[in-house]
Order: sequence, then structure tokens, then C-alpha cells
Amino acid sequence: MSFLFDSFRGWKKYCEDHEQSLHQSVIAYEVTQKGKEEAAIWRGLQQAYDVMKDAVSTGLTEEMTSRSGMINNGAKKVFKHPVAVLSPEFQKLISRALAAKEVNSCMGRVVAAPTAGASGILPGTLYTLQEIHGLEDQNILEGLLVGAGIALIIEEKASLAGAVGGCQAETGSAAAMASGAIVYCLGGDVDQVFNAVAITIQCMLGLVCDPVAGLVEVPCVVRNASAAAIANSSAQIALANVSAVIPVDECVEAMGEIGSSMESKYKETAMGGLAATLTGQEISKKVLIQDIEILPDEDLPD
Repeated sequence: MSFLFDSFRGWKKYCEDHEQSLHQSVIAYEVTQKGKEEAAIWRGLQQAYDVMKDAVSTGLTEEMTSRSGMINNGAKKVFKHPVAVLSPEFQKLISRALAAKEVNSCMGRVVAAPTAGASGILPGTLYTLQEIHGLEDQNILEGLLVGAGIALIIEEKASLAGAVGGCQAETGSAAAMASGAIVYCLGGDVDQVFNAVAITIQCMLGLVCDPVAGLVEVPCVVRNASAAAIANSSAQIALANVSAVIPVDECVEAMGEIGSSMESKYKETAMGGLAATLTGQEISKKVLIQDIEILPDEDLPD
């Protein structure tokens, strides 16, 4: 019987009782609950990671201008800027997270990890982690499995959808997945992995989903970059055995409670936050006019 991913405490106990690593327990879940063959799981993971890397490359080399005009090759500008705020590695991390998310905003191919709105976080973090530490793809794929297990529990106890829990549910969950994967890939133990998740969630609690003009562009793209930075800082803290104090399961429960009590205008409705600003409303009207102008005559409103 595989673990059903209903809590982090249960996940740890299951792995201890069955002498399995975190990633092995996720494989067991996929085999027993989803009816997949292990070889097919690994092939799927490799394909997903290849798509992530391709999205990063596309965002940094091809034209990335969205129909709304709000996205305009920002990743390339960051990647090529001559001044690195911290280090060239940090600059690459931020630009890669931006790049993959810009591909999504420009209708390119990405991996929803766990959602399309957060599709730049895992590519940015894991691509850069692999480059810095010289990790094999297999190591990264194991990290992706751990990230998937983290997402399963968050989905069970809170939500992964911005329309349900705000942006904390999308970029927050993706950052938690990334921080746990980073710690796992660098040899951290179970407690350190889960501590990284807890710290990340604490940093992302309450983040609203307020897309300007209802598009997954502003502030979504830049939030992918900031979430990638938070994932790395949380991993660094957790690897040093600095405690989150609040257990990870309780952090996820808090995420769920906050998402439930959040006003609907802050949950992907484009009715609050940045979307409700004067500039946000002006952009929304402009986008609506553009959409009407490209409709065929028979589809125009009466």
C-alpha cells in the first residue's frame, strides 16, 4: 500500500516504516494509485524537465512580447544587464524564472508546476541549481518527484489554485516545491526538506492573486522571479538547520485557512489589488477593446 499524501508527518513516518526515500515513496504512489510503470514515470519526468529547460532557453533567446504589451522581453533584459545585484548566479536564477514564465504568457509550451501561472519557478531554480552544483539529470528528476509529493499534500490540505487560495496557492506552492527539491538534491534529510517547505510557506502566506486585465502576466511574471529567490533562501536556511518553529503541516493548514477567508476579489477575479488600480483598469479597457477588434463580425456583441 502506498502513502496517500495527506500530511508531511505521515509522509515521514511512511518512509521510515518502509525504508524508502522521499522520491521512492512518490514513485510507489504513482505505480499503485495511478497504474503507471516506473520506467514510464522516469521518461515522463525527463520529458517535463526537458520542456522546462527549453522554456528557459526560449524565453532568453526568442521574441517574448505578449498581445497586451505588458510582457516585453524582460527576461533577456535582466539576463544581459551588466550589473549583478548579488552575483552572476543570482542574476541567472531570476532571469531564468522570468524567461520560462514569459513563455507561458506568450502562449508557448511550459510545464504547469503546479500551475501555468507558476511555471517559471521550478525551471529557474532547478536549472540554476544543476548548473552551479554540476548535478546529473537523475538527481533533478528525483527532486521533481519530491516537489510533486509536496504539491499533493498542499492540494489536500489547502489548494494549488489562485482562484481558491490566492497567489500563495500558486507561486507559494511552487516555491515550496522548489525549496524542498533543492534541499533534497543537495543531500538534505527529510526534516530539512520539510523545514524548507515550512519556511517558504511562511514567507508566502497571504499573497493575493490580482492579475491586471485578468491576464496571467502582471504581477505574475515578476512574482515567479521573487518566489524563486525565496525558494533558494528558504533552502539555505533549512540546510543550516534553522528551524521554521511552526511545523510544516500547520503552515499548510494556515495557508488553507487564509485562502478560505480571503475576499473573492483577491482570488483571480481581477477585481482587487493591482488589477483595481487606475493603471490596471486602463490596461484592462485597452485589452478588452483589442479583443473585440480581432473578433470575426459574427462574434461581435450586439
